[in-house]
Amino acid sequence: MTALDLSSPVAVVGTGTMGQGIAQVALVAGHPVRLYDAVPGRAGQAAAAIGARLDRLVEKDRLTAAGRDAARARLRPAESLAELADCALVVEAVLERLDVKRELFTELEGIVADDCLLATNTSSLSVTAIGGALRNPGRFVGLHFFNPAPLLPLVEVVSGFATDVTSATRAYETARAWGKTPVACADTPGFIVNRIARPFYAEAFAVLESQAADPATIDAVLRECGGFRMGAFELTDLIGQDVNESVTHSVWQSFFQDVRFTPSLAQRRLVESGRLGRKSGHGWYDYGDGAERPEPHTAEKEQPPAYVVVEGDLGPASEVTALIREAGIAVREEDEDHGTRLVLPSGGQLVLADGQTSVEFRDVVYYDLALDYRRATRIALSASQDTAPQTLAEAIGLFQALGKDVSVIGDVPGMIVARTVARIVDLAHDAVAKGVATEEDIDTAMRLGVNYPLGPFEWSRRLGRSWAYDLLDDLHLRDPSGRYAPSLALYRHAYAGEKREGAS
Repeated sequence: MTALDLSSPVAVVGTGTMGQGIAQVALVAGHPVRLYDAVPGRAGQAAAAIGARLDRLVEKDRLTAAGRDAARARLRPAESLAELADCALVVEAVLERLDVKRELFTELEGIVADDCLLATNTSSLSVTAIGGALRNPGRFVGLHFFNPAPLLPLVEVVSGFATDVTSATRAYETARAWGKTPVACADTPGFIVNRIARPFYAEAFAVLESQAADPATIDAVLRECGGFRMGAFELTDLIGQDVNESVTHSVWQSFFQDVRFTPSLAQRRLVESGRLGRKSGHGWYDYGDGAERPEPHTAEKEQPPAYVVVEGDLGPASEVTALIREAGIAVREEDEDHGTRLVLPSGGQLVLADGQTSVEFRDVVYYDLALDYRRATRIALSASQDTAPQTLAEAIGLFQALGKDVSVIGDVPGMIVARTVARIVDLAHDAVAKGVATEEDIDTAMRLGVNYPLGPFEWSRRLGRSWAYDLLDDLHLRDPSGRYAPSLALYRHAYAGEKREGAS
């Protein structure tokens, strides 16, 4: 099954920001496009707005004047749904209400031809439920674009329970012909991106709620240590706290209040107070005139240790050994079968975040996972009230000698980046095991949909088969609510690796 022919008219119902964006994508690709909105006059306004955006594309040399004129000639507002009768594809981008969408598609089914592809751009509702009222739900599919649709490449092509393979394939190939990067997924709450991205927000909020760090510090660690483009607090301020919380709540409810997706009380209070982020002038941060952005906690300068003892290979943090040597600090290496750690001159230990807490041990400082320890500009450390001040000072001085800013946070298991990545990896493995999408499509979706520096499976391969499982298992022992219980899929992944290594 191939993409729709460019001569085939495409209709977009709903002319808000997303509807206009989808219409522009189809229009620039070469299709005749019809715009319809239930509010009289809005389709014409949307057509004018799209025309203005085409003008800006010409000004930026992204479209020729001839291409713009041809596109404008192919764009037509429609005054009634009946004018969409000859369309080969109708994409809906109306209010996120199941009853509204079902009523729309039921009416459309009586207007368009039997071979017309019907698609919803829903981000939070069930594709199966929307198409369930249709006589022919086999031609119904989800086409979830990301905002702004003309700029962001990802499109989730969602197959409902009754969607025909031919319909899903045609939608997939059409999105690709439009210059997008489609990924195929089953109809599951949140699809790929909004399902697997939940821990990025949830774990940052959980660290805040535990009083371990403030939003500015957590955001800085996620960016400068974890390699994420934005931190969770600044990103939700950009998205809108009400919008982000609504998606989280929808996924949580759709999974029958699964504890892994539990919404944040701190975010609920923020929404209730009307602090919705940039659009309201205040969210986690203040965006008012003259407001100063809070600075992350950064430790004062400390003296580096004269030497360190490296026990084991440090696993995902193995690059740290080379960095220490390059900083001119003496390194003594010892083989250890029972752990990987750095031992400081005071006798205290530096251990990569593993889901345990510093208070459990005599004198341990934990350091967070980094995407790339060489390129990271900030490292988070955690210690308990019982940690010797000299040990913490040596740990701070060590990473400062490596050219890093250091943020000391509270004694939370898994710290910030490590627990976030482990949970993302777990949800990704669980999604594959349940037939939501392939590993490749999940990695593509998370890199393109939310700008993650690595896809979950790329992270998993880099960190080792059992890393995420071991960390979450330790976290689960300390928080037996079920939030951190590793999935059976992740257990199988880790165990299969151990079996192969044992057999060799």
